[in-house]
Amino acid sequence: MLKYIIKRLLLLVPVLLGVTIMVFTVMHMFTTDPAEIILGQHATVQQMEELREELGFNRPLHEQYLDFLGGAVKGDFGKSLITKTPVVEEIGQRLPATLELALAGLLFATVLGVTMGIVSAIKQNSIFDYISMFISLVGVSMPIFWLGLVFIVVFSLKLGILPVAGRIQMGYEPTHITGLYLLDSLLTGDMVAFKSAFKHIILPSVALGMYSAALIARMTRSTMLEVLGQDFIRTARAKGLFEKVVIGIHGLRNALIPIVTVIGLQLGTLLGGAVLTETVFSWPGVGSYTVNSILKSDFTVVQGAVVYLAVIFVLVNLLVDILYVFLDPRIKYS
Repeated sequence: MLKYIIKRLLLLVPVLLGVTIMVFTVMHMFTTDPAEIILGQHATVQQMEELREELGFNRPLHEQYLDFLGGAVKGDFGKSLITKTPVVEEIGQRLPATLELALAGLLFATVLGVTMGIVSAIKQNSIFDYISMFISLVGVSMPIFWLGLVFIVVFSLKLGILPVAGRIQMGYEPTHITGLYLLDSLLTGDMVAFKSAFKHIILPSVALGMYSAALIARMTRSTMLEVLGQDFIRTARAKGLFEKVVIGIHGLRNALIPIVTVIGLQLGTLLGGAVLTETVFSWPGVGSYTVNSILKSDFTVVQGAVVYLAVIFVLVNLLVDILYVFLDPRIKYS
């Protein structure tokens, strides 16, 4: 397994290299002149030329890329053009919020999607099956930002039962341990902070996870239908096993590989989709910070944020591949 993990990590190098090339090229081709951003529109031509030379922006593009790549390998993405703060510190402060939202959305999507998929497969062509697949179709079709706005109007403005935006009520922040408010509040026993953080994360996590829940439900249903038609399922039922055992142990376990694959891929989708969700709900994560940086043409921040999320995505895919052998011992690493 160690040999396989090392091989996969080496294969990830060209993927991440391609990501750095793409984001660097796009940001340098389509952003405003950094010197103009820093000095403002009233700066003289001489002042902007001097600043470009000082920051190295007047050097050939390939030399700037090599400097960026060398810094990225060491975890240094430079400083923000606006705040002058190291990009790593800016992202590090906001990454826990994005991870917490993505994991909450994934948990919601997995529980709802797998449950709906299993029940739909068991009760194929029933009313519940039709309703579940209709909900899945609606979930796939609705844009995240639109659903988020609908949730805010209904549950926050009309009913007033959940907060409009933010991550936690001001002044309720728990003691910092991991940066994940829900986990930190539980570790410190601060149930007031936990309750506030939980209420704030409900709407954004549901809005973010609805699309993934629909995909997981459809994949679970189709995979379970295929597995439940196999001979070993009929044999298990003929032996008199309880239906829960047949479905949970024999059926679901053999259907898990494609389901786990979809769930793993959805984590990357949720990290990307968090950009819109964080913007709608004013969630202080990497996504909303990246959007603000794009609007301000702060390309050093955008480059760092994209690379960070790309690394997380490829590592999640590696973890999914490793899980395969535990789900199905017949799979061998090569």
